[in-house]
Amino acid sequence: MTKIVFIGPQASGKGTQAKILSQNLNIPHISMGDLLREIEGELKEQTHKLMNQGKMIPDDLTLKIIKERIEKPDCNNGFILDGFPRNINQANLLKNILKIDKIIEITLSDEEAIKRISGRVTCKDCKEGFNTLTAPKPKKENICDICEGELIKRADDNEEAVKKRLEIYHKDTEPILTEYNNQGIDILKINGEQTIEKISQDIKEKVN
Repeated sequence: MTKIVFIGPQASGKGTQAKILSQNLNIPHISMGDLLREIEGELKEQTHKLMNQGKMIPDDLTLKIIKERIEKPDCNNGFILDGFPRNINQANLLKNILKIDKIIEITLSDEEAIKRISGRVTCKDCKEGFNTLTAPKPKKENICDICEGELIKRADDNEEAVKKRLEIYHKDTEPILTEYNNQGIDILKINGEQTIEKISQDIKEKVN
């Protein structure tokens, strides 16, 4: 059973790489963001109520959502976590229910992260992501390659907002790496300032 956590700043491409590795290893890619959007039942009511009030979801409730997902049969051979844990407390809570095998840290400078995010656009209809400054660039300006829908920019994808999110990453998420290192867990450091293909190749070689 292979249990992997992806860690990296915004725009490092960890979601993209987690999906690619998921396909290579034939284990589920579990994105915290996707879980929160797709959650059903009682947990959906709890989380959506908090989000609608502009409140953070407590770490113990986030763990409960993760635990419910990894107990499904498709996780019997392992899984990849993307977007969880985000802080030391979440890492400690996760440690109580399972032992992570490997951490994949995708590194990226703040300058490159700001550049990538400032060019990020999303299809209004099918939600496919593109980037006007880096890859993947849309073939037609403001038009989705997949469904020809309109490409829009998130209101918070501006330099000031990105800097704030990066500060939170450095303050809350990076210390997890020290914690996992102290636990003797393998941390595979990957240079995120390369092409998607090269990053994927580096990850595959190090994981194997």
